[in-house]
Amino acid sequence: MYHAQTMNDRVCVVTGATGGIGYETARGIARQGATVVIVGRSAEKSRAAVEQIARETGNPRVECLIADLSIQADIRRLAGEIGERYPRLNVLVNNAGGVYMNGQMSADGIEMTLALNHLGYYLLARLLSPFLKINAPARIVNVSSFAHIGARIDFPALEFSGWSGYKRSKLANLLFTYELARRMDGTGVTVNALSPGFVASNFGLNNRGLLATMKPMMNWFAVSNETGARTSVYLATSPDVDGVTGKYFSRSKPRRSSRISTDRGAAATLWEISARMTGLTAD
Repeated sequence: MYHAQTMNDRVCVVTGATGGIGYETARGIARQGATVVIVGRSAEKSRAAVEQIARETGNPRVECLIADLSIQADIRRLAGEIGERYPRLNVLVNNAGGVYMNGQMSADGIEMTLALNHLGYYLLARLLSPFLKINAPARIVNVSSFAHIGARIDFPALEFSGWSGYKRSKLANLLFTYELARRMDGTGVTVNALSPGFVASNFGLNNRGLLATMKPMMNWFAVSNETGARTSVYLATSPDVDGVTGKYFSRSKPRRSSRISTDRGAAATLWEISARMTGLTAD
């Protein structure tokens, strides 16, 4: 059971938690007394987030680990550190992500949106799965988006550049969530995904051009980061979703995702390609 009275013996990892939805997710979980490990690229920003969350929540059990989740060697090192320092891991919130409009490549030579938004989720979840199984009941929460609607992936090519690539990455999050939930069936580890809604954050401002120009105006119509994080916090902590797995949520309610996101053949194909791209076996 997960609720405010028992979260104090839980260890929760939240990626991309130095700002935006990730920060508010980490803060919301910390407010319930859990040990929260935030993952960020910048040591300075990560330490500042830890200090601020601890101060605002009164929870001293907030810590950070540093990793660039677009780089597979960093993800492997991070998983090793988590295993050594937090073997009683209970919750993984895959939140780190971005949109890259100009086809930037990761250090591994993979298109950045694919490397960070999908392969980062896939590799970290698979590497941490043994610890989550040992500590079941446990949870994996994947932040997707309503942007997945209308997207499709043309296998075997994984083309994830620009806005259309971002939409494909959010579809990939759902295909991965549903496939991982099937593979985790019976282990006590639940796997769910969510859309935070349209959030007033700095998301997308790393790009030049129309998106960066329009984003401040678009934020007038968006919800706050704290509101956007509520479903992530709910899926990570609420007893209402004990045992619930393989679902897509918005506003803390189960929703129906796009038809193609539930295609088992597409999910299996994506799983196998992702395994090859990360050097893992498909089983």
